[in-house]
Amino acid sequence: MAGTDQLSAVFSALADPTRRAIVAELAERDATVTELTAPLSISMPAVSRHLKVLERAALISRSRSGKWRASHLEAAPLREAADWIERYRRFWDSSLTRLDAHLAAVQAARPATDRMADDPRELE
Repeated sequence: MAGTDQLSAVFSALADPTRRAIVAELAERDATVTELTAPLSISMPAVSRHLKVLERAALISRSRSGKWRASHLEAAPLREAADWIERYRRFWDSSLTRLDAHLAAVQAARPATDRMADDPRELE
């Protein structure tokens, strides 16, 4: 499992909508800076800066040979982030289920006159 620093880097990199768009493009195919520039409508230097952030977060790898370096999406960091999110989704689902049960018990234990004051329809 990735360390906290690695997950922080992944979430930080994905916080930017342009970088998410780049990741979406790279999920379809490997691409060069030139190929990524057109659909994003930003400059090549801007795309390069975003790619550096994604590379530092280990979300992409870039070929080291040739004039046109293709970028490749790396699945492992995304999988780690998705697993982390799923663990916390289950935690919050469980916590909210317990909260719902507690609130229902509190509501049931209150006298009927108190419950009527909370619902204005009951006063009509």
